[in-house]
Amino acid sequence: MTAETTLHGDVAVITLNNPPVNGLGHATRVGITDGLALAAADPNVKAIVITGAGKAFSGGADIREFGTAKALAEPNLLSVILAVEQSPKPVVAAIHSVVMGGGLELALGCHYRVVAPGCNVALPEVKLGLIPGAGGTQRLPRVVGVETGLNMIVSGEPVKSELLASLPGQKLFDEVVGSPETLLQDALAFARKIADVRPLPLVRNLKAAHPQGDAYFQFARNMVKGMAKNLPAPLKCVDAVEAATKKKFDEGMAFEREIFTNLMFTPESRALRHLFMAERAASKIPDVPDDTPKREIKSVGIIGAGTMGGGIAMNFLNAGLPVKMLEMKQEALDRGVATIRKNYEAQVKKGKLKQDKYDQRMALLSTTLSYDDLKDVDIVIEAVFEELGVKEKVFKELDRVCKPGAILASNTSTLDVNLIANFTKRPQDVVGTHFFSPANVMKLLEVVRGAATAKDVLATIMALAKKIKKTAVVSGVCDGFIGNRMIEQYSRQAGFLLEEGCTPAQVDKAVEKFGFAMGPFRMGDLAGNDIGWAIRKRRYVEKPDLKYSKTADLLCEMGRYGQKTGAGWYDYQAGKRDAIPSKAVTDMIEQHRKDRGITPRQVSDDEIVQRLVYSLVNEAAHILQEGIASKAGDIDMVYITGYGFPFWRGGPMLYADEVGLFNVVQAMKRFALNPLDDAAFWQPAPLLAKLAAEGKTFN
Repeated sequence: MTAETTLHGDVAVITLNNPPVNGLGHATRVGITDGLALAAADPNVKAIVITGAGKAFSGGADIREFGTAKALAEPNLLSVILAVEQSPKPVVAAIHSVVMGGGLELALGCHYRVVAPGCNVALPEVKLGLIPGAGGTQRLPRVVGVETGLNMIVSGEPVKSELLASLPGQKLFDEVVGSPETLLQDALAFARKIADVRPLPLVRNLKAAHPQGDAYFQFARNMVKGMAKNLPAPLKCVDAVEAATKKKFDEGMAFEREIFTNLMFTPESRALRHLFMAERAASKIPDVPDDTPKREIKSVGIIGAGTMGGGIAMNFLNAGLPVKMLEMKQEALDRGVATIRKNYEAQVKKGKLKQDKYDQRMALLSTTLSYDDLKDVDIVIEAVFEELGVKEKVFKELDRVCKPGAILASNTSTLDVNLIANFTKRPQDVVGTHFFSPANVMKLLEVVRGAATAKDVLATIMALAKKIKKTAVVSGVCDGFIGNRMIEQYSRQAGFLLEEGCTPAQVDKAVEKFGFAMGPFRMGDLAGNDIGWAIRKRRYVEKPDLKYSKTADLLCEMGRYGQKTGAGWYDYQAGKRDAIPSKAVTDMIEQHRKDRGITPRQVSDDEIVQRLVYSLVNEAAHILQEGIASKAGDIDMVYITGYGFPFWRGGPMLYADEVGLFNVVQAMKRFALNPLDDAAFWQPAPLLAKLAAEGKTFN
């Protein structure tokens, strides 16, 4: 039982006890209804209090039951709330810490609500592509007002209980108590005070109205449409709240349920629910148990004060961890610190960071020119030039000075972590931590597990990633790890498309219309085309048979490295990032086609998208089969959080599942017939071919 009933004299207390957030799983729901029945049958009980154990009243649905029969088994949440409403004895919700989703809907079904200060209140279902499905859209506007209720439901963001309690005329909270520690005693006193009051108040009997009526809802629709063009749920939230103002309560409930059920089957909701689960699953490493001991991290060393080093340092400063940054020259250190200051000052100017917080963070930063000053840090992250010889010097120095048990991490984006680990006498302490640029903004952290990396090192890094608000995904060792190994195939396809007849702008616009934040050529200009050039030069030696379009090399030979040089695949004006199609680039591509004897053809946007996205999928299938990634959801998290893949499509692997793997394989067979493409690459990875043949999916 995950809801326990105890008697406190003449008041029955039902305590939700389903860690970590008292999710309303089937056993918990049964416990609530059993407790209500017990209290109703006991003549000595005058009132009932429902509260939550631990650090939440209730966070809503139990995610462990998502997609299972238990999620819908009776009593479902609607039945539980109905039982609460129909209780012959008053039911008081004693709310603290967190009340979200179904937890808030349960509280709204109670006759009264008392709350402790500091409680986060939310209906976050829209973040899963849904609307509240157990009366949230009908009850919340009745107690906090239509405008506040709609804003909360459309955004899904938590609001503090103090703010809601201060609203004029609010009926959400009947009493705000002194503190979470006294909540139960205060709730018992309140329950005894109202025990004999009849009739029992019901939120369903309150009216929901907005003075501007139809005009307000039209305004709301216009605002929501502009903000959520790729997601159906936010607009449906407006429809449901409007129904609360126009329909009888039971009709509004039926309308809400119909919308909720329909949204459950949309690809967008499937994508958002997949990502919700995938993000949580990414932190689980199959052979590293949750109770693996973690190393204590109280101080951080950073090697390199450039763009990456400074960005990485900011993550730890933001989390309250002292950082010591090392460079070889004082001027480089001064530049790095100045950039960090500039970034923080911009946040202060915009009101996103308070001055005292800025001062605290900068006070945690110290600098040094000597490796010996890193002897006491708990973790060192190197962010130096991406060349193995440079890394070797750094890690040999770290091995010399760092204390036993210190974690030695490399921010390499492609290099072999096993080789780097072997530069030390402690390979078990070495791990890859691949941050994405700008490191203080991007959520993704690829954690690269070397052959010797200790399990407690992995457990520590995953916990540390959470502390600095990163989504950590574990990758095995291979060239490019998960993300960059896949993006190389994507970039190769983009090059072939240019040779066959596309312009950079056509390719970029096609994938941006699909939903990518940025097309491959704009992305190249932003990252620096010379970086890809350096990798290709290495590839020409390592894999001489691998096909590439020469257009990217020709671009770099023209000195067009991207935004940093004011010219790449596009032209750029000083101080601006607008990508302007370039006649020089068009001429170069056309001349290259002539030199190769290629007659350009019209390429459809659909073909552009399929070749780029399916190239990611096929390479990812190889990565999965090789065990570089442990699950398809990890790959989706990499592409959503690090590469701008449209989140409402759920990542490349879920998107392939939605299209149907059979259809993906058929398209790949067509691409393999193209003489200008790479037929060998388009042979489906064995895992992909197997799943397609068996009618299965990656997820």
